[in-house]
Parts: sequence; C-alpha cells; structure tokens
Amino acid sequence: MINYRYLGNSGLKITELTYGNWLTHASQVENEQAAACVKAALDVGITSFDTADVYANTAAETVLGDILKGERRQSLEIFTKVYWPTGPGGPNDTGLSRKHIMESINGSLERLQTDYVDVYQAHRYDYETPLEETMTAFADVVRQGKAHYIGVSEWTADQIREGARLAKELNVQLISSQPQYSMLWRVIEDEVVPASKESGVSQIVWSPVAQGVLTGKYKPGQAPPAGSRATDEKGGANMIKRFMNDDVLGRVQKLQPIADELGLTMAQLAIAWVLQNDNVAAAIIGASRPEQVTENAKASGVEIPAELMTRIDEALGDIVDRDPNKTVETNPQGRVV
Repeated sequence: MINYRYLGNSGLKITELTYGNWLTHASQVENEQAAACVKAALDVGITSFDTADVYANTAAETVLGDILKGERRQSLEIFTKVYWPTGPGGPNDTGLSRKHIMESINGSLERLQTDYVDVYQAHRYDYETPLEETMTAFADVVRQGKAHYIGVSEWTADQIREGARLAKELNVQLISSQPQYSMLWRVIEDEVVPASKESGVSQIVWSPVAQGVLTGKYKPGQAPPAGSRATDEKGGANMIKRFMNDDVLGRVQKLQPIADELGLTMAQLAIAWVLQNDNVAAAIIGASRPEQVTENAKASGVEIPAELMTRIDEALGDIVDRDPNKTVETNPQGRVV
C-alpha cells in the first residue's frame, strides 16, 4: 500500500504517490482505459488525485469526476487548479482575477461532481492581477466551503513567501507548491524549497520521471519508440525535447545498474528519488495503462541509501539543470489568451 505524508504545515495527509490526469484523460486515453487506470490507483491505495480545469479544456475534470463518483468522497483528496485559458478564451477566461477564480471553482466542482476540492491551486502566477485580489478570492473560496486549502504551481520563492504571508493574514492555509522536479530538473532545490519550508508549504511534484526520459526507454543514437511521448505532438513531445539529446540519454543509461542494485525499475528509482526530499509530500504519476500505476506504486516507501544517492549524482554529472531562474523563464509573464 501507499504511504501517506502531511501536506505542508497542516493536518491533511495525502498519498505520497498522487494520480494525475494531465496528458491522459480525455486526451491520449479513451475513457474506459482512463477508468481502468484510476481503479488501479485506488486498488494500490492511492487516494489523492490531481487535475486542472485546463487539462483537455475542462474534459479531464469531467472524466475524473465520472470515474470517482461512486467512491466515498471523504476518503479521497482531490486537487484542481485555475489560471490557464478555458472556454472560448475571452479576456476573462484566464488568469487569477477574482472573476475568473470564482467562476472557475464553480465549473470545476460541477465537472468533478463534488461539493468541494481538498486543495485549490493557482496554476501559475498572474502578473496582471494584484496578488492581494487573488489571495482574497482564494480565501473566499475556502470560506464558502468550496476548498479546504490552497496551493500554487510553479511560483518562485519570493512569490511563495508573499502568497503565504497574505494567506496567513486572511486566516487561510496555503500548504502546497506544485513544481516540476526530477533527477534531471532540480531548479527548486536552492530557493523554492527553503522558502517553502519557511512558509509551511510542501511540494507535490510533477514529471518525476522527466516525461518518461528517466525510464531509460529512450536510447542515445536511436529514434524514440513508436507511440512514445517524444513522438506525440499533442501529448507532450514539446516538453520532452529539452532532454532528448545523446548526452542526457547516455547519462540516464548509467542509472540502470543502480536501479538493479535496489531491485527497482528505472521509473521506480526516479519516483523514489524525488520522495527522498523531505519537503516533497507527493510525486504525481500519470498512466496510459493500469499496469503502469501498479508498477510505479512500488516506489512508495523505498529508501535510497546515501551512497547510492551520491552515485546517481555522479552518473548524471553536469547535465542536471539546477538554475532557479528557470522557474521564471519557463512561465508566462502575462496572461495567455
């Protein structure tokens, strides 16, 4: 079964593997297959589910809501997000204005077929809306009983500090940050993690296997396997490009002996690795097949000895991206319409 961890400085426990439906539900995977993946997650003990209104332009929330509606709501932790454009893409169909937040939470709850979400997250930072307006709207969502806690995604250290300060003034709990984090992408370690610890925030990390690169299935000097994410223009090929070079792929192959030593697959090793960080509450895993969920679940509870953590660093060397400025550089500086 899956271990639980506290989320931020709160009493909320979530499963350290959280099921996410970003690239799969209502996009790459038929509904029947999506249902099989969610059932596999429930069967292995995953009770935390992450989605967002923008995934498949709201359809991913609908699919998840349909699948989970027969489950006991109190036994689940459901997270969703707001920021990116939804609907026809009008000027107020995006961002973190009060108008968009209030309309978006109602839409998300309707699609998810629930009265509340456990964590409502700002999917990016909105440079065009005063932070006070955003945080006050989030606080009102909590007071209305539509969310228990609030969180953010891909915010900088300073943005997290200021958001947490305002949340405290408003008597609501900002407890989570959802950044990209993996052995290859460590940009949160120097600034975001320390700021989060100060602010009572922990990480729910996405892409712990670096869009599949850390599974070892992409080999240097070889074309990507047919049907893989690197070949799917609507399923993340653009995001995986940064890792698709022979230097990175060659270094990743050096992790295989370490995985073998621990009796893990490469994917399990990658997921277990992010969970060694004590500020990480959960790693988000997605799946297009139920057996992927079952296999990845075996990463829960794995402890990687310090000497093997060092060997991982040595194997990857200077291909690891640690630049904290990447959090800003990879985010929009204005609303996307």
